[in-house]
Amino acid sequence: MNIGDVSRLSGLPAKTIRYYEDIGLVSPLRSDNGYRSFRKSDLHKLAFLGRARSLGFSIDDCRNLMALYDDKTRASADVKTIAQEHLKRIEQKLRELSEMQGTLTHLIKGCAGDDRPDCPILADLATVTDSDDAISLAS
Repeated sequence: MNIGDVSRLSGLPAKTIRYYEDIGLVSPLRSDNGYRSFRKSDLHKLAFLGRARSLGFSIDDCRNLMALYDDKTRASADVKTIAQEHLKRIEQKLRELSEMQGTLTHLIKGCAGDDRPDCPILADLATVTDSDDAISLAS
């Protein structure tokens, strides 16, 4: 299969496939003229990577997961550990997003949104916070 075929079948852009090759996640065969020739196993790996990336796993996590997938003597506990660590990062990000949502909701409610120049959103964005106190740079 050529890169176009593999791109269509895996759902990954050709640019992404070339990147995965550059960083060693897939190693398609090369013909004498230098064209890539993908095997079914390459397509399977690319589909695996696409799914893992869609779940937000990092490239390093994907590399580790693929190594574990290929290791028939693996312990599922190793796979679970990677997934649990990733879930912790997702949960932390959700907490941060929730805080951002709360702050923005509060600021938007406090803004009159009229023709006056006073704006609590801009005032908040212009505030420099130090460990002990906040200094407003708004004029």
